[in-house]
Amino acid sequence: MTTFTKRTTLMLPNYELSDALTTLHGGGLILYPTDTLWSIGCDATNEVAVQKLLNLVSNNASLEIIVESIPMLKKHIKHLHPRIETLLLYHTRPLSVKFSEPKNLAGTLIDEDIAFRICQDDYCKELIGEFQNPLLTCFASFDQQYLPATFGAISSEVIQAVDYVARYRQDDKTPGEPSVLITLSDEDELVFLRE
Repeated sequence: MTTFTKRTTLMLPNYELSDALTTLHGGGLILYPTDTLWSIGCDATNEVAVQKLLNLVSNNASLEIIVESIPMLKKHIKHLHPRIETLLLYHTRPLSVKFSEPKNLAGTLIDEDIAFRICQDDYCKELIGEFQNPLLTCFASFDQQYLPATFGAISSEVIQAVDYVARYRQDDKTPGEPSVLITLSDEDELVFLRE
């Protein structure tokens, strides 16, 4: 008598990443959902792409680097304090941490203090994991006083200004909100810049 073993395979959602990845590899801008708000993003290691994004948004745009894991974060910052690493592992809301002296990014970003976030959204994690580079991102608005909480709230000017628009979660009406933003003081104290 033959015994058959049932094989189970994990079914991952089809996020249709190929067009987004092609756009990112070509130095283009994408409009995509994150674990906070819809955002405009590009390859944070590509100088041409970074400059394209910086030319598109205002000087007061809230820029962040999104990574998919702590190991990826460590490749792009000088030092990860154990207190911050613990907080990143256990914080339930999206958390951005401002670091000085980032590394292995486009030259324009190296001299800046910039916030990094480990994305908690499955789509973002898979996109960045497949791309294998962090994304420079800003909220999907040319006026940073206005933060579109859903895809339907994004202006047509923003949609037309990017090279690719993700189809994933366009119908989702759940409003997003910005991440908590912190930094570490010289005395190793957590400072909340945005709650």
